[in-house]
Amino acid sequence: MAGGRTKIYFDGGCRPNPGRMEAAVVVRGEAHLFDDMGEGGSFDAEWLALLEALDLACRIGLEDVVLLGDALAVVNEAQAVLDGGSGREPHATRLRELVAGGPSLRVRWIRRGQNLAGIALDRRRLR
Repeated sequence: MAGGRTKIYFDGGCRPNPGRMEAAVVVRGEAHLFDDMGEGGSFDAEWLALLEALDLACRIGLEDVVLLGDALAVVNEAQAVLDGGSGREPHATRLRELVAGGPSLRVRWIRRGQNLAGIALDRRRLR
């Protein structure tokens, strides 16, 4: 698919922490919500959200992507993996697999109030 860089927002969470994990991904203004992601802590939930975002980018054929999330530790670790470093397994391995056949990718931190995926999760919880 031709075009410029596509911004994809991701956010993961669990309640309680640790607890049932959930995630949201927003691409091109459309929110995708993920349940039944198992039990875990917030760090794993954020990683799973990032991986869901990248998997979605691959499925819809995006070529140049920036993943935007508000979990600084996950963003930093994912970017380190992309730069050839290590990361928490099995998340780092899955990231490498998706990138191998997928889009050009960057991962960047944004403030919570700017994270459209976080906003989607908050709205869902209020229902």
